[in-house]
Amino acid sequence: MRESAVHAVRRGLLYAVTAMASVTAAAVTPPSVSSAASAEEGTRIPFGERYHAVQHGGIVRAANSAITCRTTGTFTPVTPAAACDAARDSATASNDRYDMFYTDLDKDPNTYNSTRGELRVPADAKVSYARLYWGGNLRVGEQKPPEDNGRVLIAEPGGAYKEVLSDTLIGHRTAGGADAYQASADITPLVRSASSGVYTVAQINVAMGRTAAGAWGGWTMVVAYERPEDPLRHLAVWDGFEALDEGHRELRVGFGRLPTPARATGSLGIVAYDGDPGIRGDSVTVGTGRGNARSIADRSNPADDVLNSGIADTGSNLIKRQPAYRNTLGYDSDVFDLREALVPGGDTMNVSIRTGRDSIWLGALFLAVDARR
Repeated sequence: MRESAVHAVRRGLLYAVTAMASVTAAAVTPPSVSSAASAEEGTRIPFGERYHAVQHGGIVRAANSAITCRTTGTFTPVTPAAACDAARDSATASNDRYDMFYTDLDKDPNTYNSTRGELRVPADAKVSYARLYWGGNLRVGEQKPPEDNGRVLIAEPGGAYKEVLSDTLIGHRTAGGADAYQASADITPLVRSASSGVYTVAQINVAMGRTAAGAWGGWTMVVAYERPEDPLRHLAVWDGFEALDEGHRELRVGFGRLPTPARATGSLGIVAYDGDPGIRGDSVTVGTGRGNARSIADRSNPADDVLNSGIADTGSNLIKRQPAYRNTLGYDSDVFDLREALVPGGDTMNVSIRTGRDSIWLGALFLAVDARR
């Protein structure tokens, strides 16, 4: 029910989050809080435990992408508007084929990107922990400066924008034609107060344009809650910043001891960047310490193309988003059902994410699995 102090120290918990009211993107950070420009960055951050609790409850999340294809302009060989509209609902379109532009829904002239996602916390639940992840590619048709990587704006349901600064080491690496980053911050007080509803996240530092690396970016809010009538569960959030490509094909994350009962149920969430639909070879397997590791997939995420630019819950689009494109063109925030992967009597858990031909940036994993009483 608390963030591990050991992991927080090891992984560089450096800066406080601000929740200062901000009605415009031009708001100046008060002198009493750290500037986003001062946040330290690392080219690779190994995955580590951010939060872990064994309690009656679960994990919910809200998410959306920050950029999509442009519907205006002069491009060949197809009409941009028609091509873009089709891409947003396609199972094969990838971001390198389109001129990409910011999604901006808030009608605020001081923000250049803003999207919305609904968080569904059960009415009688207590929020235990909430963390916001955001990131993207800084180098496409334009080069965005990294100084703003650690800053975003968030508005709770019915509220005004508040500035959030990264409170930990920011992953930032240039490779494969991309200039990629991910930042995150603890936003527990905000979510505990506002609870369920549609949140807006704006000013994610992401570049527009078209290159072979593609433009991509988005955000995910991960929320653990406690509710007495829910099953006793392991609730865990792990994060880092790892690149999978031809030089590093697999990431294995061991969650340690997670003893599960017979007929256990559970879910696994993954936050990743630049997974392209239609490029086969990426997969996710889960091992529980007994028997062979098992592949996880669903109707939205095929077993050999799991990270495919989608935001889905066990194969369906259950959370409300604005916009709600099926194909995010480079951002994944998926939740998978683990029922078939939980071998009876398992007492540990590890997750392996592999890629074949695709390049993928991994940012976070979150887990809710039944625990033994």
